[in-house]
Amino acid sequence: MNIDGKFTTRLLDRDRATIARAISVVEAGGDAAYRLLDSIHARTGRAYRVGITGPPGAGKSTLAGEVTRTLRQAGHSVAIIAVDPTSPFTSGALLGDRVRMADLDNDENVFIRSMATRGTGGGLGASTADVADIFDAAGFDYIFVESAGVGQTELDVRHLVDTTVVVLVPEAGDQIQAAKAGLMEIADIFVMNKCDRPGSSTAMQSLQSAASFRNHGDSQWQTGVIETAATESRGTAELVEEILRHKAWLRATGRQRGLLHKRAEQRLQRRISEAVDNRVWSAENRQYLANALAQVMAGELSQDSVVREICARIKLPDKCDE
Repeated sequence: MNIDGKFTTRLLDRDRATIARAISVVEAGGDAAYRLLDSIHARTGRAYRVGITGPPGAGKSTLAGEVTRTLRQAGHSVAIIAVDPTSPFTSGALLGDRVRMADLDNDENVFIRSMATRGTGGGLGASTADVADIFDAAGFDYIFVESAGVGQTELDVRHLVDTTVVVLVPEAGDQIQAAKAGLMEIADIFVMNKCDRPGSSTAMQSLQSAASFRNHGDSQWQTGVIETAATESRGTAELVEEILRHKAWLRATGRQRGLLHKRAEQRLQRRISEAVDNRVWSAENRQYLANALAQVMAGELSQDSVVREICARIKLPDKCDE
């Protein structure tokens, strides 16, 4: 695809077809993706990014849809990146989130993109951050990143957003009591969803107790706990208010700039690692490794000597695109 000035202009004007094509470019990766991301970099950093994570079945998609509707009523534009588990048959997203938010697709100021994890850890796809940049450059006010939610270790969303919302349900009461690290530590806002279910009061007390251990000192953010029933639109307005409260706190304390700095650092590290990795696994080095493997298995060549030879073969040019 030709990434020229006209293409970038259409993207910045929020042309939906161009946004969709741009996302496909960054998902494919390679030089075209880097050229596109470089061309829009100066227009990023304006959108407010919110991550929604939690265990499977917590109602994250329904909640994201309800929050989006509330923000739209206030006149804000919203983009949603819904990261689904990868289908074992097609390697694509299972698209459950897209189905549950289908009614929002008709709104010109809402853009929903389902992505597959494609085997990556952390509950996100490899190009999630790049897709968020596309939405940012296209002028969306809020970007929601809903993680696949495949377990307690799916924490990568924290490094991609400004506000992290952790969604739990009454059945997670025992997990709340036992959790000492991981998912419970990354939340800026806790949500007890499906509060109409039995046991919600006990679970809510456990969640409030867990949050209280984190709220020390006036200089720290006081982690909010919101009770919702997303299918009934209960608590949605309160959640939006809490997100806006955290947004105001980040800006008042100057901490949002720190988050932007950390995100930029991690993106640079990833791009550098990808460039070096491509050099390491050149066709020539892959062939050398294939030939050396038989000698290693026969005891004629040590693994360390193979590693040293591969390292000696790596020649990085001054410019990574040469």
